Amino acid sequence: MKSKTLTTASIVLAIIIFTSLACTTGYMFGRNASPIPAQTGISTDMPGLVKSKSTDTQSSTEVTTPNNTQSATAVTTSTPPTDRNTLFKPFWEAWDIVHQMYVDQPVDDVALMRGAISGMLAALNDKHTSYMDPDQYRQANIPLVQEYEGIGAWVDTTGEYLTVVSPMPGSPAEKAGLKPGDEIIKVDGEDMTGIDPSLTLRKVLGPAGTQVTLTIRREGTPDPFDVSIMRAKITIPSVSGKMLENKIAYIQLFQFAENTDQELRKTIQDLIAQQPVGIILDLRNNGGGYLQTAIDIASEFIDKGVIMYEVYGDGTRTSYESNGNGIATKIPLVLLVNEGSASASEILAGAIQDYGRAPLVGVTTYGKGSVQRWIALENDQGAVRVTIARWITPKERQINEVGLKPDYEVTLTEDDIKAGRDPQLDKAIEVLLNMIKQ
Repeated sequence: MKSKTLTTASIVLAIIIFTSLACTTGYMFGRNASPIPAQTGISTDMPGLVKSKSTDTQSSTEVTTPNNTQSATAVTTSTPPTDRNTLFKPFWEAWDIVHQMYVDQPVDDVALMRGAISGMLAALNDKHTSYMDPDQYRQANIPLVQEYEGIGAWVDTTGEYLTVVSPMPGSPAEKAGLKPGDEIIKVDGEDMTGIDPSLTLRKVLGPAGTQVTLTIRREGTPDPFDVSIMRAKITIPSVSGKMLENKIAYIQLFQFAENTDQELRKTIQDLIAQQPVGIILDLRNNGGGYLQTAIDIASEFIDKGVIMYEVYGDGTRTSYESNGNGIATKIPLVLLVNEGSASASEILAGAIQDYGRAPLVGVTTYGKGSVQRWIALENDQGAVRVTIARWITPKERQINEVGLKPDYEVTLTEDDIKAGRDPQLDKAIEVLLNMIKQ
């Protein structure tokens, strides 16, 4: 079986279902965007960093244990022991002071140890490099699922607060008006400042039919505001397709899950049987998924060539190429993207844009372009997630923190949504029909 790593848009793009899904290059789910069942993203990266099936962007995220070739020990042997003793003398002095003088004794040594690891990794100033305690690590390894109970949103667990990558279509989160970039600063009135976003995520999840009140901080809005959402049983879609007017095939891709490539191929076959003049592929609010799924899906539209590169700190790189067995490599194509398109979505869109296979319509994508490796610590002490590479497009574009700029920039406003308008889709139809005329 093919092996699939999660792409996360570290973002450690978590479905509000479990935890963070690995985003694009680790790739963890979708920006490390986890569907709030774990899509950790937005790139996701999604949890499920474990190579399932045969092994995403956090999809390029890999899980390593100390028994693997690249062990935790091997990673940390660069500093001679004598130098370590000198270097860490202040640490042990501080440790002793806490144990001797802190007012509330006894202190929790395990909590201090884990806090020290977290602080060390935070000092790297890389939001995608972090420590996961044993419970967080177990949750992060929950494979991508397509059903759970929660609010229905892909989220990023790598920042200061739990952040919405994108609400799922038709979900309670979407109906409540949550938007990409919304930060959840309180849950049911409880301040989440200083709380690990993964823990915040657990408070957001809950049984269908129960209500949760989220306090949202939104860019451009002067004051935080409350949103009450009724949790529901969420079925996470993967692919949907239909014929529009003018014989245009419309396919919406919701995530890059385990079998999305197979579902997409079947959808394409069904639509091509109706002899469409072209295809519009909608990647809006798609927070990512498995890297290998992204490569397989890109191969349906790109007949040959590199889909993406992973570039490491020493300058070496790994290339991922088209499988060469696509069934939609010639049909006219347009892609729809927005700020919620992350991780695996950006791998697909970046390759298609680089090869001139299809124009992008919408707004600039999320911008998750790093690759993480998850290294399990011995004795079930959690794991360290470390950024080990950047991924770049076939033309060697680095999109991390930048995103992909569409060929045709079209915004979708709140007024458009309320009025049932979709100017981005309208523009995609216009562009596709003009391509066909030429």
